[in-house]
Amino acid sequence: MVYNPLQYLPSAEELPDSDDTPVDNELQILVPTLLRGILAWLWSERQDWFFGFNMGVYYEPKEPAIVPDGFLSLGVERRKSERGRLSYVLWEEKDIVPQLVLEVVSRTYGQEYQAKLLKYAQLGVMYYVVYNPDYWVRDKHEPFEVYRLIDSEYVRQQGDCVWLAEIGLGIGRGRGSFEGWNREWLYWYDRDGNRFLSPDERIQQEQRLRDEEQRLRKQEQRLREDLIARLRARGIDPDEL
Repeated sequence: MVYNPLQYLPSAEELPDSDDTPVDNELQILVPTLLRGILAWLWSERQDWFFGFNMGVYYEPKEPAIVPDGFLSLGVERRKSERGRLSYVLWEEKDIVPQLVLEVVSRTYGQEYQAKLLKYAQLGVMYYVVYNPDYWVRDKHEPFEVYRLIDSEYVRQQGDCVWLAEIGLGIGRGRGSFEGWNREWLYWYDRDGNRFLSPDERIQQEQRLRDEEQRLRKQEQRLREDLIARLRARGIDPDEL
């Protein structure tokens, strides 16, 4: 009989899917939802990534899960089953640690700059992003901070938009509209610092393009009708031209 180490490890079905701790502000849900929504459009043809939020990440069978506000893993199946993932269980994901973890700081202080930072570094998470738009003065930090793992320690990366070379995207702050809410959000950016649109903004852009195409067609039709009228006024039959 061949020994299978996974046979004795709990599966996602046997593990809690979160820590059952309710979020205390909706940005903890909306910010990662927006980032995932942009990726769903940007990487629509790719099947080698997964973006989860408020989901348990299990790294040791006997340890409780950590539950980031959002996380991105590359090199894993995008859809594992029709049910989707219940949790992110490392020993069921080829031991692929998320390349990026996001924490949105809330009114209830959650050790984002101490215990969580150390834990993610121990796990080997390449990028740790902390978004703190409301409580950064209280916490004596900046509203947006990105840390990169270098020699097993996190090093702060500077800028309101930080390029993530291993992921092939930048992440940063920007004002825009999502779910009808115009405010500052976190967005993905391209290499030149251009931010990708939210689903709302993309729909609005497509509508503006359709409206412009319709306007140009109407303008062309009016010019054509005016030309025909001018020709006929001169006794010229446009159908004979």
